[in-house]
Amino acid sequence: MIAAKLRAIPGVNLVEPQGAFYVLPEMSAFFGPGAKAGGFGDVPDSDAFCIYLIEVAEVAVVPGEAFGTPNCIRISYAASMETLEEAMRRIAKALDPAVYTRRTGA
Repeated sequence: MIAAKLRAIPGVNLVEPQGAFYVLPEMSAFFGPGAKAGGFGDVPDSDAFCIYLIEVAEVAVVPGEAFGTPNCIRISYAASMETLEEAMRRIAKALDPAVYTRRTGA
């Protein structure tokens, strides 16, 4: 369910997880030069992107840099289906083009 919801967001790239309790979607389209969010400001890197998701979507994610994947974020799915569905809805809403501008060239 998480993989399908993430793939439905334009700009997200994801390899199907293989037996882990987390996903590492490639999200570089959402941070870097030109990336910004209404009411938040510039989103220069994955740390700022994760802070944005915590502050706006109220979803905690971890920058991929800590796992050797700087263009990714880590999303744990060790939670109930109801919680995960709500988190995916919130992330999609926070990344809606009406409020979020992707990085230049993405």
